[in-house]
Amino acid sequence: MNYAETVQIEKEFLDRGFEIVDPSSSADVFVINTCTVTQSADSDCRQIVRRALRTSPDAFVVVTGCYAQGKPDEVARIEGVDLVLGAKEKFHLFDFVDGFEKHSGSADGLGANYHGRIFVSPIDEIVEFGFADSAINPAQIRDDSQMGVRTRAFLKVQDGCDYNCSYCTIPAVRGVSRSPSINFLVEQASRIASAGFKEVVLSGVNVGDFGREKGESLLDLLKALEQVDGVSRYRISSIEPNLLTREIVKFVASSSKFCKHFHIPMQNGADEILKKMRRRYNTNQYRETVNFIRELIPDAGIGADVIVGFPGETGELFEKSVNFIESLPLTYLHVFSYSERQGTLSSTFGSNIDPRVKRKRSELLRMVSTRKRYEFTRRHLGKVMKVLIEDEVKNAKMYGFTSNYVRVEIEANPLQANELTDVLITGASDNTAIGQVIL
Repeated sequence: MNYAETVQIEKEFLDRGFEIVDPSSSADVFVINTCTVTQSADSDCRQIVRRALRTSPDAFVVVTGCYAQGKPDEVARIEGVDLVLGAKEKFHLFDFVDGFEKHSGSADGLGANYHGRIFVSPIDEIVEFGFADSAINPAQIRDDSQMGVRTRAFLKVQDGCDYNCSYCTIPAVRGVSRSPSINFLVEQASRIASAGFKEVVLSGVNVGDFGREKGESLLDLLKALEQVDGVSRYRISSIEPNLLTREIVKFVASSSKFCKHFHIPMQNGADEILKKMRRRYNTNQYRETVNFIRELIPDAGIGADVIVGFPGETGELFEKSVNFIESLPLTYLHVFSYSERQGTLSSTFGSNIDPRVKRKRSELLRMVSTRKRYEFTRRHLGKVMKVLIEDEVKNAKMYGFTSNYVRVEIEANPLQANELTDVLITGASDNTAIGQVIL
């Protein structure tokens, strides 16, 4: 979702005659759209600022996004930062710049190293989606390749979150759940198709909560998008298990456009930890959801997020979580180590897990993920699959994904870039299928 938002900011610059350059190039202005889900995301921002100023010492540096919203004073103290914009301000950047002239000096209460001016609204004032609901903004689309062939676009359909998971900062830095209208997003999808993209990824903080404040639903949106001409595929980026209804699964199963791929955050496989996390489901409900998908769509790709090292996760509870994960027909995992975030409920729990233990547990689950992905990939040997080929070439190979999120490698042929191509699966490695194009 940050990717889609960054492009919206890019468009503001392009409309004013700026040229967008590679981050490693010399630039007059740097805009850093930050994340703050983990502590490492915060430190990444500081490193990016330093790297930018090594390349362009006189560049004007703007920091926006979730880290800026959550800790504006801390961001403003980073040497070289000129402007700090919050979640409400980031889509109105040009209202806050003054000729992109660097400022220096100090400010009362912010310390001698202060450089940046701060414009950050309180989170309860953030109620707009990010652009006028009546305006068609093609900046919501994005080419994710680096070579110019349009393959996959990211469409932001929802923002904010009304959940109160004990470890999460997102409600504090993104505000309440909100969405544009279905009609607006249908227009967006039509613009995406006209721009030549073949696949659209629906993204958001809590996609399954789409439209609730307007009396609409995610299922309503999916049905409307299905009717848009020119889009070959839609992929749902992630959806909470308690919001992934059987009606949505049935619709995807019958759809000719929606990918047979579900990414369903789990976070932990022990009910004791899920309760402390304040998640809105238990392991039985999660299992029922995954099994229903597998029953209805036998070849569906099913991924999960898992957090290890949550406060109070004993060795026994971690083993319980691993056993639960092993028992499920998942195809891959995204594994994260718990990162304590200031102001969250879990930061008061104590019982912090040794970082070395977190690393060991992460490594174990990543091994589980590698095995599950390999086993799933091998299930496709001998099958002919539709693969959307991307244009990047590495070592005379090109890559793409099937509908059910199997990564496939083929011999490079630039004429097949951005094409849905029939590929015979002939081999498998840890995370990639080997394919031969069917002519």
